[in-house]
Amino acid sequence: MTGGTLLSGYRLMWIMVMFDLPTDTALQRRDAGKFRHFLLDEGFERSQFSVYARFVNGKEAFQTRVNRIGRNLPESGDVQILNFTDRQYRDIVHFSDQNRQAARKNPGQLVLF
Repeated sequence: MTGGTLLSGYRLMWIMVMFDLPTDTALQRRDAGKFRHFLLDEGFERSQFSVYARFVNGKEAFQTRVNRIGRNLPESGDVQILNFTDRQYRDIVHFSDQNRQAARKNPGQLVLF
């Protein structure tokens, strides 16, 4: 229990940020790199080249992260943000090199910043 609230697999959430940013010019490449570094600095981990995920404690924390991402968007390109529960994240099916990978291990503890 944390702060009197039981941590539930339905309250704990994941944020997934997917993006397609232009990299035709030096400025666009700089902006794309800056956005990737911003996500890493915000505690996201790279899942694929343009897909980053982060664990948060509830919808309020999700909205806080969405607001921060919104203030740090590059000038151009597409960014999509998904949210889903910890239980849904646990059920993601992952194939790599045409082999099914083991289910992802969720963090053993919640890290608050």
